[in-house]
Amino acid sequence: MNSSKEFAKIAVAAMEEKKAEEIRIIDIAEVSSIGDYFIIANGNNPSQVHAIADFVEEKLGKAGLSPKQIEGYQNANWVLMDYGDIIIHVFDKDNRLFYNLERIWKDGKIMNADDVDFLN
Repeated sequence: MNSSKEFAKIAVAAMEEKKAEEIRIIDIAEVSSIGDYFIIANGNNPSQVHAIADFVEEKLGKAGLSPKQIEGYQNANWVLMDYGDIIIHVFDKDNRLFYNLERIWKDGKIMNADDVDFLN
């Protein structure tokens, strides 16, 4: 059985493969009961936002994890993918700047996709 960290790594790898920008992982396990990780990234246009969300869903599905809920897919300005312990946010650039989840969740541990602590 995969851990939430292993599933998060799969999601991040899928985002990287679809050229998502500014991928951030926020470890929220110590500051919230809603999950273990927020994964935040953005695309450059609605097509890329859709492609990132689709590929993340495909890769996590192949690993045995199905989303509890996906919201915002139609508009493609903020797609929220709830996988229980992992909550994935794929934004367009403007909405990412506007909502600034990294600031809101600053009490969590914010990491980049290549953060050694996250990868090990």
